[in-house]
Amino acid sequence: MLPVSTFPNTAERQTVASGVTLLRRSETPHWVTYLESGRVGLGVLEGDVLEHQLGVLEGPVWLEATTAVLNLPSAVDAVSQTEVCLRRVPLSEFRQSLGSLNSSAQAVLHDVALAHRQQTEMAVSRLAKDAESRCAEWLLRHAEAGEGGAMAVPLHQRKRLIAAQLGIAPETLSRVLRHLRDRNLISGSGRILNLVDPTGLRALSGA
Repeated sequence: MLPVSTFPNTAERQTVASGVTLLRRSETPHWVTYLESGRVGLGVLEGDVLEHQLGVLEGPVWLEATTAVLNLPSAVDAVSQTEVCLRRVPLSEFRQSLGSLNSSAQAVLHDVALAHRQQTEMAVSRLAKDAESRCAEWLLRHAEAGEGGAMAVPLHQRKRLIAAQLGIAPETLSRVLRHLRDRNLISGSGRILNLVDPTGLRALSGA
């Protein structure tokens, strides 16, 4: 990723105490944060406590630069675990700097950022949601429009592989799908699952 020295006039340096929330999920900051030193925990906040920890970053490193590359809200909460020294670069200038890269480099950076974002979202989903919520989210993400506009999910993978993606046992996946059928949220038991009630699935997923 670009060195912070690229932004000598606009990268604001700050020292922040331990226990301060630096990023919040679903919020789009107006800057990109470079962690010069110190340790930051990433995960899911419950109130003001990082109840579900996904990982730890130690400076020097960019903090959630993927968010800025894709121009999306933060996928994780971030809390300082020690005193940290930060540089905050205005988001507009950071994105402008990306435009100076050649088209091939931009394409590679975008693809890597997108893959990282998808992995992060799945990891956060595992931390913050129960099995039914994760399954509902997965079904909605993989849904395709069929005849008459009805939504369905073709199961191209074996259920054990799908279960591994969701961080649950294959038996749990089978049980969850059975419960979703009993609640008339989905139908079908072969290689195609029909989304009978997408609105209900979205509510279950927490979307």
